[in-house]
Amino acid sequence: MPKPQSQPVDPRQLASLAQAVIQSDRFPYLATMDGDQPRLRPVSPVKTDGFVVYVANLRNYHKTTEIEANPKVELCYLDDHHDQVRITGVVEIVKDRKVLQEIWDANPLLRQYLGDISNPQLILYRIGPTRVRFMREWALEYINVPLESPEFTGNSADSPTTG
Repeated sequence: MPKPQSQPVDPRQLASLAQAVIQSDRFPYLATMDGDQPRLRPVSPVKTDGFVVYVANLRNYHKTTEIEANPKVELCYLDDHHDQVRITGVVEIVKDRKVLQEIWDANPLLRQYLGDISNPQLILYRIGPTRVRFMREWALEYINVPLESPEFTGNSADSPTTG
């Protein structure tokens, strides 16, 4: 059986390829740390702006405690072609009423489930990327995606990495 071959990646298309994977995966996986034990679960982002991802949460969920103890997280997206994007980032709680209202108004499921934007169980997380990596199926190595906005920091080299 011949070894599978990966499609080459044009560095000029890297950000748009990564965005396409993000758009196609409605339920990426969110990794957190529970002490020294990694935890992984699917989430449903309520908004994505470039590589900044917003996730609604309930205060009584265990990941709330995990994120309070260690706000460093990673999201993993996978499309139908098995291309993947990993966003490593830091979580902050969104308190800006305008942003909360915009997301609330755009998400009927939030409104139906929580009833009111002032529900004390609601927490909105903003995951700010520190690193974004893209990998084609069978490539067996990640390529760092440049974070073009000045608000992003971290490793933005175009060199391949592993892991």
